[in-house]
Amino acid sequence: MTQPRAALVSLDATPWYHLVNRCVRRAFLCGTDAVSGQCYEHRRGWIADRLHQLAGVFAIDVAAYAVMSNHYHLVVRVDAQRASEWSDDEVLRRWTTLFTGPLLVQRYRAGAELLPVERRAVAELAATYRERLMDVSWFMRVLNESIARQANAEDGVKGRFWEGRFKSQALLDEAAILSAMAYVDLNPIRAGIAETPETSEHTSVAERIAALGLEATHRVSAEGSEAAPPAATRVPAWCESLPLQPLMPFDATARLPSAIPFSLEDYLELIETTGRCQRPGKRGAIAERVPKLLKRLNMEPEAFIAASTTLLKRFGSAVGTPASLTACCAARQARHLRGMRAAREVFGWRMA
Repeated sequence: MTQPRAALVSLDATPWYHLVNRCVRRAFLCGTDAVSGQCYEHRRGWIADRLHQLAGVFAIDVAAYAVMSNHYHLVVRVDAQRASEWSDDEVLRRWTTLFTGPLLVQRYRAGAELLPVERRAVAELAATYRERLMDVSWFMRVLNESIARQANAEDGVKGRFWEGRFKSQALLDEAAILSAMAYVDLNPIRAGIAETPETSEHTSVAERIAALGLEATHRVSAEGSEAAPPAATRVPAWCESLPLQPLMPFDATARLPSAIPFSLEDYLELIETTGRCQRPGKRGAIAERVPKLLKRLNMEPEAFIAASTTLLKRFGSAVGTPASLTACCAARQARHLRGMRAAREVFGWRMA
């Protein structure tokens, strides 16, 4: 039975989430449609840019992403503490970069004299917007709506562009975060559209490698394609309206409050090793030298490979160690959460 979003996305349980959204009828979002010959590759850049923009507006950081031909994956962290520290003026400034807002808010931001009752109304609106700016559902709503409007305008059609509501998995602990990030970053390799992490375009791992200068990556340009859309529709108007926020940083020392709790070097080593195992036609096996992160988190290597290919199938609305899933069951007052067997296999290595 479908669960309410409030039960699936609860900051009391975890601020980390794996999110997935698909196009309606799994139609082409990006890439080239083999039937019509139409090229949609440029839309992958729309999503990547919009993600970076919204991360600079919402109190939500993007740790990993992968934009595929008919769906995309995200790993995000909600920073409620950051949102609580914003002043009302800062909240209104951020919200009005995305929406015009009611006339009362416009007058307030323009410096107009307001009555006491009007000021109280503005404060109430700011409180509402603050909640929305740390709400995963609102983040996905703004992201999906802007992409859908632009894609429909480009295709000259109306109606639904995305399937029903996005799928979400709560990431309950560090082992779950690592598994979800690897699952997302290795999506193109698993699908057979990239050979290595650095060539998997429109993924966070390729972006991070490019930022390090280890490998030159590029976005596929539609300008040279005969099926490329007109220039007027290729770049959405909102692409230049907001600055791009960088991806969430790594910090194994835990000194940064809003950082991925691993070393970037160790993470890239794990992704490179696992990526070699996931190439089509090759048996998944990690060599004798087990990556540091798997040792640190007590994760069985071969089971980790399996999890990095079937995370959505083997786990349900939450991912974590057996203890984390048990605690989540109790918090949700549920009898069972799908994935307990997988959790024991992947996260129970060397555990008593």
